[in-house]
Amino acid sequence: MKASFDVITIFPNFFSAYLNEGILKKAIHKGLLDVKIHNLRDYAVDKHKTVDDYPYGGGPGMVFKIEPIYNAVESIKADGVERVTILLSPVGKLYTQETAKNLLMLNKRLLLICGRYEGVDERVRELIVEEEISIGDYVLTGGELPALVIIDSITRLVPGVLGDDMSCLEESFTTGLLEYPHYTRPAEFKGLKVPDVLISGNHQQIKRWRRQEALRRTFIRRSDLIREKELSPEDLEFLRQLKNTDSKV
Repeated sequence: MKASFDVITIFPNFFSAYLNEGILKKAIHKGLLDVKIHNLRDYAVDKHKTVDDYPYGGGPGMVFKIEPIYNAVESIKADGVERVTILLSPVGKLYTQETAKNLLMLNKRLLLICGRYEGVDERVRELIVEEEISIGDYVLTGGELPALVIIDSITRLVPGVLGDDMSCLEESFTTGLLEYPHYTRPAEFKGLKVPDVLISGNHQQIKRWRRQEALRRTFIRRSDLIREKELSPEDLEFLRQLKNTDSKV
């Protein structure tokens, strides 16, 4: 299994730094990640490489034209490889960890279209894209950062990308809860000590502590994530005790 992407953008150099550092760079070298960046201006229909125009009906800003995007997608798909075409847009479906898993399991190349300006000609949605994704309830200047978020979050789920494949199984949102606290050396810093249980060597107690701390953190910070059907009787009892204590838990 590998993560494979095509990205359509007017800023192709935007991706170089991030893809050439850290885990993603290693994934590319291992053959576990393939990313091809396509400059939208290369598919413009005029000599000035114009990709945007004023909106019909007036209003502020510019809108991406349909022709360059259509031409780019048709050219990219000409190799016959099966793809899912995704428009990155603030009006898209909210992106989650579950979305990342589902997109990876499709085992298809993902073609990401990075929007800019006031958006894209509506016919892009009608004729070209199969999905529309937003990474959050806020507005960015373009779809390049969301594209990198999607590339990063999906790639790290590919077996062999992380140093320890178990790492992604205990992360926030993967289990439905926020991740438990982590500590490393020194055992004490400015009067703050590592919890005794973590240096006890008792793996059963450590596992129980981590589960409860994940529950505690999620209960305090993101109680909307807690779904009782996914909790054990011990989890439910721990949450009941939390609810019965004061707000300092």
